[in-house]
Amino acid sequence: MSGVWVFRNGVVKLVENPPAAASNAAGGIRRKALLHTPSGEVVASYASLERKLAALGWERYYSGAAAAAGGAMAAPMLQFHKRSSGDLISLPKDFAQFGSVHMYDIVVKNRDAFRVIDV
Repeated sequence: MSGVWVFRNGVVKLVENPPAAASNAAGGIRRKALLHTPSGEVVASYASLERKLAALGWERYYSGAAAAAGGAMAAPMLQFHKRSSGDLISLPKDFAQFGSVHMYDIVVKNRDAFRVIDV
């Protein structure tokens, strides 16, 4: 007896040959995404993430050395800070390297505004 148990509308049912998306035939690894819960929008870029964080009181943090050099020594990370709490969020400069660890960091510091979901 092989397959996947599916719970839908209060009924549990065994699906013997689930579609590839449901069984995740790619080795069982699921991709994660950051969901902005008030809007229901999945964060797809740093531009949209920065707008959502700014609305929550987060500010882009520029290190003193990079700011003094006029941005010539750009930090390898994007950082956001919140003056009211002293928290700091550090993200890789390249959005392609934005992973679940970074997503959970954002969720922990903004519990009511974000959630990590499987896609």
